[in-house]
Amino acid sequence: MKRTLVLLVFLLVLPLPVRAQLTTPEERAASRTLQAGNLRAHVAFLSSDLLEGRGPGTRGDALAQQYLATQFQLLGLKSVMPDGSYLQSFELVGMTGHPDTLTFTNASGKVQLGYYDDFIASSGVQAPEAVLQDSELVFVGYGIQAPEYAWDDFKGADLKGRTLLILNSDPEDDPARFGGKARLWYGRWDYKYEQAAKVGAAGAIIIHTTPSAGYPWQVVQTSWSGEQFELPDTGEPPHLQVKGWTTDEATRRVMQLAGRDLDLLRAAAQKSDFRPVPLGVKVSTRFANQVRRRPTANVLGLLPGSDPKLSREVVLYTAHHDHLGIKADAKPGEDAIYNGAVDNASGVAAMLEVARVFTTLPKAPPRSILFAAVAAEEQGLLGSQYLAEHLPVKPGRVAADINIDGLNIHGRTRDVTVIGLGKSSLDKTLTALVESQGRFVKADQLPDRGFFYRSDQLNFARLGIPSAYFSSGMDFIGRPPGWGKERREKWEAQHYHQPSDELGPDWDFSGAVEDVRLFFLLGAHVARTRELPRWNKGDEFEAPRLQALEALRSEGAR
Repeated sequence: MKRTLVLLVFLLVLPLPVRAQLTTPEERAASRTLQAGNLRAHVAFLSSDLLEGRGPGTRGDALAQQYLATQFQLLGLKSVMPDGSYLQSFELVGMTGHPDTLTFTNASGKVQLGYYDDFIASSGVQAPEAVLQDSELVFVGYGIQAPEYAWDDFKGADLKGRTLLILNSDPEDDPARFGGKARLWYGRWDYKYEQAAKVGAAGAIIIHTTPSAGYPWQVVQTSWSGEQFELPDTGEPPHLQVKGWTTDEATRRVMQLAGRDLDLLRAAAQKSDFRPVPLGVKVSTRFANQVRRRPTANVLGLLPGSDPKLSREVVLYTAHHDHLGIKADAKPGEDAIYNGAVDNASGVAAMLEVARVFTTLPKAPPRSILFAAVAAEEQGLLGSQYLAEHLPVKPGRVAADINIDGLNIHGRTRDVTVIGLGKSSLDKTLTALVESQGRFVKADQLPDRGFFYRSDQLNFARLGIPSAYFSSGMDFIGRPPGWGKERREKWEAQHYHQPSDELGPDWDFSGAVEDVRLFFLLGAHVARTRELPRWNKGDEFEAPRLQALEALRSEGAR
């Protein structure tokens, strides 16, 4: 009995496993220095008419880059570039040109769709001309190949040289597949164009509806008209000649020519036994394409870590600095500048303020912090794609990416919306931080929009890097139920990707400050905690993370 008691006493005095504090006194003190005035000042400059909408490769783009590099230098952040600058420069290929009409023909007759109102299309090739000549039109459902869901819309069909007509989003009838109502990567327009190119199609046309896209037709018009950008062509994979969108109404006119019912085809596409449907219609168009190379840059600044070993790893913050530039076909006297105040001058302002707060800590965190203002997000996440392909450290050494894309401008909320809740261990830390503010976490309140796959964290997640993407929710303090959702929908309808996305005197940064505090404290926790964040078991991005970590181990790097 004595021995048992002695053993129990001995066990009781053993030190417990060390658990990282959620926050430290120094971090909490630093976070209290966040200033709404600093956020407003950065937004005011970055969204001013002087920067002409920050279109990629423009004078405004260069001004934004220089402003950000200067801010990083003032904060004492270090360069990670060989030339000692803060700019990770790269080229974009800009393409200007579109067809005036798409012509659909069969033995019964002809349907012509008009550019802008019926369809939006651009070249998929970096060449002086794009051509579809009597290309057979084939309805391919959602255009998805997902072996983990036993789903293949193509079923081995020969689609070379065809033009694929594709439903937007992904099937949602079965909650066990494709996340049910939530949109996955398979529902994204860029995934659909990639898949169409892989099977050798000549063209791909996505059918737009506001519910399936998550935004109205005007967003397609403003986002995919004018100059379009890509990274320089490497020759692989094969490219589509034409990439486009059609309205639901215009598509029904084509279906009438084909003698098909679009609603019946949609219903058939909800099932895994769907097979491609040749429509007996040929599509033709030809248009000139002005191609030019334009310089742009990601802006990178490093706060070196204080731990000799952990400082080789980084916590990555990202926010895109670009927007849509100047409206090409503006009428005299019309506001033509896409200022992009919320999207994403506000996100860049948040990142700059987070960087400033980190520099006020009495000692840098153990891990290094890499701040990246990335370019050309609006053109298909191109800046973050380039950074992901040219990281200054190996992917296994990036502990996490915290992406900031837009701030709340309407006041304080009781809730925080976490996009991609349930994907990684970052959720546990973030939830605890949110609760420490007296708030609560909600999953994506608009899961059908696929927001996790629409911003820059996607390119790092595809490398296996655990990623956090969150913002204020919709439960606004002092407002009636439903006010936040109504405000959100009104803003998207009237201001998203419109010249009216401008800084106004009515902007209320009180909720934004609370969110920026979370951005800082989450990064500080990850930078201080020895254990790396991880994807939850079975997540779509778990495999590349395990591969990245194994690559480090095989090199003896960890």
